[in-house]
Amino acid sequence: AARRKRTTRGQIDLRRTLRRSLSTGGVPLRPAYRHRRPGRPEIVLLCDLSGSVAGFANFTMLLVQALRDQFSKIRVFAFVDSADEVTHLVTTGTADPEHLGARMLSEAALVRWDGHSDYGGSLRQFTENWLDAVGPRTSVLILGDARTNGGDPNLDAVRAIKSRARHVYWLNPERRSLWSTGDSAALEYADVVEMHECRTVQQLSALVTRLLPV
Repeated sequence: AARRKRTTRGQIDLRRTLRRSLSTGGVPLRPAYRHRRPGRPEIVLLCDLSGSVAGFANFTMLLVQALRDQFSKIRVFAFVDSADEVTHLVTTGTADPEHLGARMLSEAALVRWDGHSDYGGSLRQFTENWLDAVGPRTSVLILGDARTNGGDPNLDAVRAIKSRARHVYWLNPERRSLWSTGDSAALEYADVVEMHECRTVQQLSALVTRLLPV
């Protein structure tokens, strides 16, 4: 028990312990501990790179790239109708949104079928192959319009991600008034995780810096 408590508190601070002992005739009855510095957070991005959403996804990734020194670990995943890890494409290279998106689409396995967003299938792939990227210090950002093209939104996969993460935030570039229209599953996803309307670069920058624990 003592070892567990010492591990939780951190190492004994000898200088502070000796200072405290002066009040007890030199007997260090109450050892002082160094406060542990909280570990830097981890971040996982899961971004829809289809259509008009791609520009916002690319900007989000570039913003996180600029903040990467604030995170102990960054993992980035993208999808259209198939998911793939693109961390190596985001953490290296020049900060060029247009070329970054093109590189991802050409070098990662993001399109297998018709090139329309498949949220359910991509979320399933993520939970089957990369769920271990999410842990208790991880903030997860999902960026996309939540338009499933009539497919299964796979809410169970989102719940699985949420159950492991510190935080999960969904940034939606569509107006909130459109979240219940057509093939949008935004309101269904919003029942599971916190969703924010995010339609401009200014909103995106403000939201990311406010939501992420950096």
